Formats: sequence, C-alpha cells, structure tokens
Amino acid sequence: MPMNAIYHGPADLPEVIPVFPLPGALLLPRGQMPLNIFEPRYLAMVDDALASRQRLIGMIQPDSAHPGLEEKPNLFKVGCVGRITQIAESGDGRYLLQLTGVARFRVEEELEVTTPYRQCRVTYAPFADDFVARKGEDAVDRKSLLRTLADFLTANNLKADWEGIENAPNEALVNALAMMSPYGSAEKQALLEAPDLKTRAEILIAVTEIELAKNRTDGETPLQ
Repeated sequence: MPMNAIYHGPADLPEVIPVFPLPGALLLPRGQMPLNIFEPRYLAMVDDALASRQRLIGMIQPDSAHPGLEEKPNLFKVGCVGRITQIAESGDGRYLLQLTGVARFRVEEELEVTTPYRQCRVTYAPFADDFVARKGEDAVDRKSLLRTLADFLTANNLKADWEGIENAPNEALVNALAMMSPYGSAEKQALLEAPDLKTRAEILIAVTEIELAKNRTDGETPLQ
C-alpha cells in the first residue's frame, strides 16, 4: 500500500477493519477528523494500523438506544472508514492524529479477536458513490443551507469565516458542517446514513431549524 493511497471503489478496501466506537463522532468521506488517542487499546490499534500499511480505522458510534454491555456497547450498523493521514507523538504516551474519511461501511459481522480493540467484517458496496468526489453536489440547496447557518451563528453569537464558507464546494461545505454540528448521536447517525449529499444537507437544515425553534421557545417570557 503506497504512502499516498487512492481508493477507486469498494474492492480497494479490506473487508476486515479495526473499529473505534466513539459517541458523537461523525466522519464523512474526504472529511478530516482530529483524534487524541490515549487509551492503551486504541494506542495498540493505531500501532497495528500503521504496521499494516493500510493505516485504516473505522469510526462508528455506539448505539445509545440499544446500549448492550458497558464494556462492549452495541454499535450502529453504519460507520465510516478513515485513513491516518497525519500523526504525531505527544511525548506523554499519546498519539495526535488526523483521519481522512474514505468511505462509509455497513457492519456485516463483529469478529471474535484477540486484539484489545474491536474488529468487524464490513461491506462498502452500499456506498459506492462515496468514492466519487463531489457527486450530487449540484442538487444541494446551497442558499437554504447558508441561510440556516447564518441564523444558527446569529442565535448563538458565533462568528465564521464567511469568505472561506462561500468559496467552499458544496460537498466540502455540507460534510464539514455536518461533522462540526453540535447535535447528538441520533442526529449524527442520520447525517452519516443519508443516501446522498442533497439529503444530508436537508437533514442538517431541518435539525438546525428545530434547534433554533426550540431555543426561541425556551427563551420566551412566560405569560402572566
């Protein structure tokens, strides 16, 4: 596997991958996720990923609606595999790394393994479009997305680099906003499992509008 890997389709990725269960973590194709790795089992996972030269880790959320065992929570069926594209040692036993999303996967089976971290047999076939950069971005309602983002920033007294936002392609914009969104696991999973970019943008707009409406309602002065 070359240092700079290019993935053309599901056949380019391994069927068995290590998985990192992390609540609220959303990785999307071509998105970038920083991680601070300090637990021994996940340090071992990173070491093994680097040794394999695949440098792949599957990000997946625990299923909070069906939690299972505390030491081994049930997982959602869909996650996203990422490649380690940056890594640094902290000097105190941690790894600081960046994952770049490659493609979503569906868990077919969790394997019984001797490694301290979990591994799953997965398929990427349902998400073949993930390998095509910027696919479907012309269908995104960019105007509505930016209007909702502006409303959210105003309501929360936040600022943003509007020049950068306005220059970003639709795929990068939608996926970055989805990954940075402050919503819960269920909303993040819905964004992950959206069938296309247009639907992901619509979900993001809808969830944000619900939060804005909720905040307006919570802030109303009660009637006397």
